[in-house]
Amino acid sequence: MNFYNADFLIHHSQSIVNFYTERAVDSNLGGYYQNYLDDGTLFNTGFRQLVSSTRMVINFCRAAKHFKNNEYLALAKHGLDYIEAHHWIANSKQYAWTLDDNQPKDMTQQAYGYAFVLLCYAHCYKAGVISSDRKINETFELLESRFWQANEGIYADTIYANGELCEYRGQNANMHICEALISAYSATNERHYLKRAEHLAERFCFELSAHSNGLVYEHFTPELLPDFDYNKDDAKNLYRPWGFQPGHQTEWAKLLLQINYFDEKPKFVAKAQHLFDVAFANAWDNAHGGLVYGFDTHYATCDSDKYFWVQAESFAAAALLFDATQNNTYLTHYNALWQYCWQYFVDHDHGAWYRVLKDNNQKYSDKKSEAGAKCDYHTIGACFDVLEFTKHPLSTN
Repeated sequence: MNFYNADFLIHHSQSIVNFYTERAVDSNLGGYYQNYLDDGTLFNTGFRQLVSSTRMVINFCRAAKHFKNNEYLALAKHGLDYIEAHHWIANSKQYAWTLDDNQPKDMTQQAYGYAFVLLCYAHCYKAGVISSDRKINETFELLESRFWQANEGIYADTIYANGELCEYRGQNANMHICEALISAYSATNERHYLKRAEHLAERFCFELSAHSNGLVYEHFTPELLPDFDYNKDDAKNLYRPWGFQPGHQTEWAKLLLQINYFDEKPKFVAKAQHLFDVAFANAWDNAHGGLVYGFDTHYATCDSDKYFWVQAESFAAAALLFDATQNNTYLTHYNALWQYCWQYFVDHDHGAWYRVLKDNNQKYSDKKSEAGAKCDYHTIGACFDVLEFTKHPLSTN
């Protein structure tokens, strides 16, 4: 199997999109169903979460481009209409984090959610689902006015439903805002988006990581030092796990290389290599394959589970590193990741990927995708990122 191949990546991403295309549209409540068992059976059909709502729109926007099929634009428009009609609360200019049967359930304002709203509008504009960049600009302004902490040089994470700004500071929302800003620049050619993305990359990958052995840590004290006590007993937390996240080191590596794609920065390439190399060396499971979820401050595994998104973001980073450096080590890592995922994560019977596996690669459950946890955004997106951000053409069949 030739994994470093454009036709393979298109064919595989098409098979993932097909899993959702056949069953995603909720013609009753609107939007998309977000909870699926392995065979495609739906559960908890009325529940929606903002990140999944936006990510599924992004999936269809990107599918339209790469599969050269404008039918996906109608699916994307269906999802965007739902976001604007139900997640968006016009009178308060806020987004409902979760909805149950179209009723707002959690009105906590999450920078993580706004990041994906921004990314969603960027992809909608690029795909032609919307004809103006106005919503890109408006979403960025909401991020700036509500979450940007100028004295800290980062975005805050959460605003409680009562309007109080949470004191928690972390890298995860900032990483996805960086991702969204890169796409906003790609969509609009407005330089200030790329400059802010570069700033966040500098802040987290260089300045703040200097206090954690050159790696990006998840949580910070009010002084923006690594907070190694935060969630110390909760290494499996979905959004704020303790320990170093190998998948976030490789995801930042990918973002550094995407910035370099638009604005060459040799030190960003070198940092991407460092983040990827350390993550892969300490997280690759030599016994069972795949990258583990977390390691501690001594590089010992603290969560041996295998998550789909960690593998996907890492193969994308490996491909971009190979493209940028022409170092065959990264092609070897890319192929090793794909061989592992092809054997254990890809559901060859029903389509798409499994979400999480035990250390021995056995499934925990038959829940393939859940609102807020998975909609194959990472797997589809990783395939498309390899196709879009490599300067040397991939082989074709």
